[in-house]
Amino acid sequence: MSPARLCLLNPHAAGGRGAALAPALEAALHAAGGPPLRCPSSVAAARAEIAALPAGSRVLVAGGDGTLQHLLSAVLAGDHELALLPCGTGNDLARALGLRRGDWRAALQGALQAPARPIDLGELCADGGAPQPFASSLCVGFDAAVGAAALSGPRRLRGMPRYLWATLRTLARLQRYPLRLQVDGAPGPAGPCLFASSLNTPTYASGMPVAPGARIDDGRLSLVRAAALGRVGTLLALPLLLAGWHLHHPRIRLLPFRHLRLEGDAPLPLALDGEPVAPARVVEVRVRPAALRVVQAQR
Repeated sequence: MSPARLCLLNPHAAGGRGAALAPALEAALHAAGGPPLRCPSSVAAARAEIAALPAGSRVLVAGGDGTLQHLLSAVLAGDHELALLPCGTGNDLARALGLRRGDWRAALQGALQAPARPIDLGELCADGGAPQPFASSLCVGFDAAVGAAALSGPRRLRGMPRYLWATLRTLARLQRYPLRLQVDGAPGPAGPCLFASSLNTPTYASGMPVAPGARIDDGRLSLVRAAALGRVGTLLALPLLLAGWHLHHPRIRLLPFRHLRLEGDAPLPLALDGEPVAPARVVEVRVRPAALRVVQAQR
């Protein structure tokens, strides 16, 4: 087990509430003999803290999926171990690791003492650009637009209510996305889509069970594709998505894959782990098996 060298707290996590956790988290780290707490003022500063560590160190990250997304490349570059202290908005990777949302105190002991195990990651190449890793999800289409809206949502809303607010706002200006797919080298379903998103974890968008059978250590990702639906059809499908019953819907399919290629007629809205990235017309997605060592909940 690598020694814990650093704990990074995102002060902007959970809609800006992360900063309020600093005194309690710092005290808990000190009492447990843990690493120093840092609250970097920018993503660049956080990445610099990670880059300064010896290779193979353990990094504790206090935040949610978006926090990790900004730091994931730096963690991988240093071949570091990761331990999550879930206190963000989404927390879908934390759910897949068996960690309870918001209960960073329960996660702390394991973060300091438990062994890390390898999990898969996804990797996005957009319009032939540099690979970008993701831990939980790559959203393409409607759900990427929802994620962007959620970032500007009312601060009083957290978790699922925030995503529902963003969903209704995005529904008011609903778009459809013509897509051509290749799944592991074979032609996939084509035509207008509501979304065509790739998941490593069973849930996204703060607990929505979109890929209920997905595992983070099986060497595959899950494509969830919804064919084009109108506003009423989309609204009626939402309860199915929330309950995990959407795979009975005739226009929603789930396909496991290792390599996926999506091509649109125009640039497609994209989001990695809930964080918007630049739209792209051609999207390639691969699984990176056992790419990251992470502390999971102790049973």
